[in-house]
Amino acid sequence: MKKFIQSTTIAIFCFLALNVNAQKFGYINSQELIQEIPEVKEATSNLETFQQQLAKQGQDMLQRLQTKYQDLEAKQASGDISPKQLETEAAKLKEEETKLMAFEQSSQQKIMEKNETLLAPIRERIQKAIDDVAAEGGYTFIFDYATGFVLYADSNTDVSAQVKSKLGL
Repeated sequence: MKKFIQSTTIAIFCFLALNVNAQKFGYINSQELIQEIPEVKEATSNLETFQQQLAKQGQDMLQRLQTKYQDLEAKQASGDISPKQLETEAAKLKEEETKLMAFEQSSQQKIMEKNETLLAPIRERIQKAIDDVAAEGGYTFIFDYATGFVLYADSNTDVSAQVKSKLGL
């Protein structure tokens, strides 16, 4: 009987030790999650509208520039413009071309900023929900099934200091 109690005590101790060290993992599918959030659809629609507006402005600028180039070529072909005037007009058109390129670059920057402005609050809301679920469920790690990234990691599992120590850092 004494051995039975000892064996049972050891078994219970081992079971408890394993449970204390056990880590709980979870995952989500971010692509599926994002598709179901109504605010994402609205933000995407707003971003597409913004992109279309900028693209139309760029197209209009490009069309005006092309028209000016065609007019200049027609004047040159008919001899209605002196070489000095041609040089001056060509320089002006090059300036407009540079402005158009700058507009395209700034448009891309504006689109990225608008994207961040629209989606950052949604991402923060999702991350808070993940953090809350992890805390409530006792998860050590939560992974994103769609991307393979870690979305949540318990800070107690960070082994950076030990690795630095092994590297002599």
